[in-house]
Amino acid sequence: MARLPRLTLPGYPHHVIQRGNNRQTIFASAADYQTLLDLLDENAEKFGVAIHAYVLMSNHFHLLATPQTADGLPLMMQAVGRRYVRHFNDDQKRTGTLWEGRYKSTLIQTERYLLACMAYIDLNPVRAALVAQARDYPWSSHGHYTGQRTDKLITPHGLVWELGNTPFAREAAYAELVQSGISPVQQAALTDSALRGWALGEPDFVADLQKRTPRRVAKGTAGRPYSIKKT
Repeated sequence: MARLPRLTLPGYPHHVIQRGNNRQTIFASAADYQTLLDLLDENAEKFGVAIHAYVLMSNHFHLLATPQTADGLPLMMQAVGRRYVRHFNDDQKRTGTLWEGRYKSTLIQTERYLLACMAYIDLNPVRAALVAQARDYPWSSHGHYTGQRTDKLITPHGLVWELGNTPFAREAAYAELVQSGISPVQQAALTDSALRGWALGEPDFVADLQKRTPRRVAKGTAGRPYSIKKT
């Protein structure tokens, strides 16, 4: 069966996952983590992609990003991926592939899943038992949203501004949202939708998306879009 093209539409938030080949380590030092962030910052601006959230893990990374154009996200990921591999291979005196094929992604319904996806991304290091709290992990956007630091890579989504009327109120509300966590159902839906490339949203949202692209956005009659209760 032919592989479906990625589901990429401008103006929608996309959850992106890029893994190391055979789940191998893709960061060998703090400098490597920073290099990838610098490449993302440079190319997000170049290709018109707003990055709302990220986490860099030892063998993969997640992004939540909204492209302004249909090819902005693929071009950004291609440029970042190629340049980072050159950097890593040169630094480690190695050759060959680093990534596990092409990156995985799909778009999500903003009102229903954007904040949940941000919490999901922030909680990756906690689920991996690397830290006890999301705020303790240095290579994610969590610190930006909780007032620990300013991250030039991040463009907050409009929904974040609705969390409070002041920076302090927004930071406290966001910290509480992440601390509350997400359910196993939410976690599975966010992971599977990105890996499988099916849109994550309510039936009306998915139906509207299908009118905007010839590419199938859901499994069709054999399956149903994920639906998650708000927490």
